[in-house]
Amino acid sequence: MPYANYLAEHMGSASIAPEGPFEAGSLAALTLTYVAGKFGIDDSGHLKIAWRGTSDMAKPQFRDPTAPNYTTVEASNGAVLDVRVDRINIRPWVNTLFIRVNRGFLRQGDTITVRFGDRRQGAPGLRLQTNTEPTFEFKVLVDAFATYEFTELARSPEIALVAGAPARWKAIWPTLAVAGAPFRLAVLTEDAWGNPTDRADETLQLLPSRPVAGLPEQVTVRPGEGAIVCDDLRVQEPGDLTLRVLDRAGRLLCTANPLRVAAAAELRHFWGDLHGQSEETIGTNSVEDYFHYARDKAFLDIVGHQGNDFQITDAFWERLNSITRAFDVPGRFVAVPGYEWSGNTGMGGDRNVFFRREGRPIRRSSSILVEPGTPRDSDCHTAAELFAALEGEDAVVIAHVGGRYADIRMAHDGRLERAVEVHSTWGTFEWLLHDAFDLGYRPGVVCHSDDHKGRPGATRPGASHFGAIGGLTCYLMPDLSRASLFDALRRRHHYGTTGTRMFLSVTGTFATPVAVFDDDPAFTATTARRATGVLMGDIVQPGATPMQLQVEAVGSAPIERIDLFHGKDLVRTVRPFAATELGRRIRVMWQGAEYRGRGREVPWQGTLSIEGGRFERAEPVNFLNPENPLEVQEAGKRLAWRSVTTGNMAGIDLWLTDGRAEELRLDTNLASGRFSAAEIGFEDLVLPAGGLGRQIRLFRLPDHLPHRVAFAHDVALTGAADLPVFVRVTQADGNQAWSSPIYLIAPPVSP
Repeated sequence: MPYANYLAEHMGSASIAPEGPFEAGSLAALTLTYVAGKFGIDDSGHLKIAWRGTSDMAKPQFRDPTAPNYTTVEASNGAVLDVRVDRINIRPWVNTLFIRVNRGFLRQGDTITVRFGDRRQGAPGLRLQTNTEPTFEFKVLVDAFATYEFTELARSPEIALVAGAPARWKAIWPTLAVAGAPFRLAVLTEDAWGNPTDRADETLQLLPSRPVAGLPEQVTVRPGEGAIVCDDLRVQEPGDLTLRVLDRAGRLLCTANPLRVAAAAELRHFWGDLHGQSEETIGTNSVEDYFHYARDKAFLDIVGHQGNDFQITDAFWERLNSITRAFDVPGRFVAVPGYEWSGNTGMGGDRNVFFRREGRPIRRSSSILVEPGTPRDSDCHTAAELFAALEGEDAVVIAHVGGRYADIRMAHDGRLERAVEVHSTWGTFEWLLHDAFDLGYRPGVVCHSDDHKGRPGATRPGASHFGAIGGLTCYLMPDLSRASLFDALRRRHHYGTTGTRMFLSVTGTFATPVAVFDDDPAFTATTARRATGVLMGDIVQPGATPMQLQVEAVGSAPIERIDLFHGKDLVRTVRPFAATELGRRIRVMWQGAEYRGRGREVPWQGTLSIEGGRFERAEPVNFLNPENPLEVQEAGKRLAWRSVTTGNMAGIDLWLTDGRAEELRLDTNLASGRFSAAEIGFEDLVLPAGGLGRQIRLFRLPDHLPHRVAFAHDVALTGAADLPVFVRVTQADGNQAWSSPIYLIAPPVSP
């Protein structure tokens, strides 16, 4: 950390009471006491109390003593203190309570007392961070000499944050298994904020749709036990399975993700999250905890770690490589070494770098926070320099949108950069894939979490600037190994989701054999094989032979629609129902982002009123913040909401009493309108709302939707430009998935 270390032992001490444990996301009253050291704090000196920049602990406020998060600050000797909260500190300790000794000074032994969530005048307390952390730290920094040079205390106070009561259940098993081969089921419960909790006390009934050898009819979950894992399960016959988990009273708790059992499978489905951070950079909890969580609590097959390069010390890079080496067990779990090249967007923007082997050099975008904070010859300040430095490395690069979005127009190397990340907890970014199409690139599609909360593979946005559930990618691989993972990435054999584990198959067939390339011929001399069948991600030179695309999706929830794209063009929307099946269910969805950069989140505030009738019930879609539920302001007549989108979407399902006679009055901070229920039908009614893909859509749905949708589509290449063909699946719960495109390409033009 680039703070002064001048005589830290004489800068005082700090303590906090109580230290917990507290439930994550709960309200609490905390008293932090700073005791001045030998030097005291001079007139116009400062005290900073900082916490991590990605923490969603509520912002302290100083105005309303009866409202949540009310905080008071006072000096024992009566010195006047100016206080404010801002994001003004060196990362990762960005969130800062900034205290200036304005009139007076502190001597040794004088104190400054900070009461977070001061309840003395009726405030309910401070809402704590929503993700668990055994050592949530309040970093204390002292400017004793009024020089604006801060010294970090030798020890800063900490509190413990633990999971709350069970709020939702999850059941996870593979999306693809082979008849007779063993597989695993995990059943776990989370609190309201998505933290795995061991506080459940329940007897569960496990009800598969078909016999599963080795699966007990009941399991008991006791406090302190955590997840229940059933190993060595088998299904003898091919087919699709569902699994319902019921409590002891027979109430449905959850349904497992879909499972396809095949007679044989050349490529299996392995689920991964290659992108997240731990506390050594800007995340939460240790890097060891990170990998344990991915394997033992998120039940991933594959995980990577992507710390911001300008915070990765040489010692941590060595430690990280040792950890991935230890966790990587072919056939059981794949852990991949790597880092996030975190260049400014003007220098190329974020790139995820993955190595197939440990011990490779890290090429940082800068060394600004790496001691001693001076440039290194190994630094690569631009994305182009990074690609040049990785020449010949057994590495894969993925373009990423986070704090610094990737500008693939500025730099790209198709030999290395094999995919674009279109979804993470930062939001949804289809525009990055569109940029690639505009430039003639041929990337695959991935979705990862970019987790900062210590929950790779299962991150939720919490209550701050993250606006989406973290993504997952399904890699189509013959076996679970790094070699197969890197081959899948280089061949684009994968699909990404917004965090759900749906089954998706996208293949193409040709009447006569066509050329299927082993690598991208635009960037490397490669071989081609002749085949009549291709997978998502393949690069194909079909000539005049048309392709029949076959699409099959089995959702973890009912499927609302599947959109088929030729490049950026939406050419077909497949809805699993006919217009004659529509009922009284109206869906209102809002979506989009502000712009591409850090401030992309869109706060939506709105009301929906029904005139000339009533609604029977209303249900939220993709409301992710428990603090902001859908509000019924007048039963049957008026709804209100506060919601955030960051390129993704949220909305409401409404069941009207008549379905045609009512009028809907929609008022939001970004777009408004009045609609007759009779005019809302099969196709979307769209209200543009500016920004980046920002809009409101209204349409009608039947009461029941299927989980499985399959269709075929004929497509032919008719020009010299590439034709990328892919699908986007949208579930009724707001989750989505994207297949990697099949690239139909023309022969090169002879000079």
